[in-house]
Amino acid sequence: MIPAIVRVGDLYDKKIYFLPQLMASAEAMKKALAYLEPHLKKAAVADKGKVILATVRGDIHDIGKNIVALLLKNYGYCVIDLGKDVSEQVILDAAHKEKPDVIGLSALMTTTMVNMKDIIALARAQGIRTDFLVGGAVVTDAYAKSIGASFAKDGVEAVKVIEKLIKK
Repeated sequence: MIPAIVRVGDLYDKKIYFLPQLMASAEAMKKALAYLEPHLKKAAVADKGKVILATVRGDIHDIGKNIVALLLKNYGYCVIDLGKDVSEQVILDAAHKEKPDVIGLSALMTTTMVNMKDIIALARAQGIRTDFLVGGAVVTDAYAKSIGASFAKDGVEAVKVIEKLIKK
């Protein structure tokens, strides 16, 4: 499913697919994830660490975040999924309350990815030293480094990066 949704994104970027195809693909992915989640929960055996996930304020695109959440749960991580269009304060309040090992932020649009920088700056100002992982279609490794975060290009890589961050 992950390669398929990435392909849809590529076709959309190339203007071969348009909004109706993007929305239909997103709905198909949501249904597939809803079907798979109960089966994958059965496979999860250990609590390897706690991860907060959120799609940043202003962004309603959460398919990538949902894939990451599903994969992390399958690999035995405790996932606190704050949802989409999540304000900075909600993320910081959750970080203070939950004391996660990693905070994952997602954005699909360049106009919302700038909120990642603000969240990390506010977290540091409030004494939160938790590692951040960022991702999304417009996010790059260079941008992640510039804001003091780690980067994952997809859900599979996100699991690997989180594992490394928790082990360090």
